[in-house]
Amino acid sequence: MGTRFMATKEAPIHQNIKEAIVKASEEDTELLLRRWRNTSRLFKNKVAVEAKQIESTSTTGKFEEIAHLVSGKRGRTVFIDGDVDAGVWTAGTCMGLIHDIPSCDELLKRIEKEGEEAIRKQNEFIVPSSKL
Repeated sequence: MGTRFMATKEAPIHQNIKEAIVKASEEDTELLLRRWRNTSRLFKNKVAVEAKQIESTSTTGKFEEIAHLVSGKRGRTVFIDGDVDAGVWTAGTCMGLIHDIPSCDELLKRIEKEGEEAIRKQNEFIVPSSKL
């Protein structure tokens, strides 16, 4: 749900990032930091791909080799300046299901409506017990 709420009008991140989420598919993420048992799913951009390459080929296994690429300071820059390639930033595979940038109010109403519809559909499969 975090990625879904990143792509809302009220999210305090740059519009370019919201639009990148809308344009992305579920395949536009990268799993990073597995080697250090701190796996993170990140938006697949130039920095994430470079860090993944270093992580996969490193012979030392030292985090310092990619620390400069995955720093929180660089990630913050992404959200402030809107440059999707300025650093790594978390994003879920649900990006493939995000096609707009609604307000939080609109999004919550939509989620509630879709949830009710899903429950109603599932209830159709319930067969009342026989009273015999």
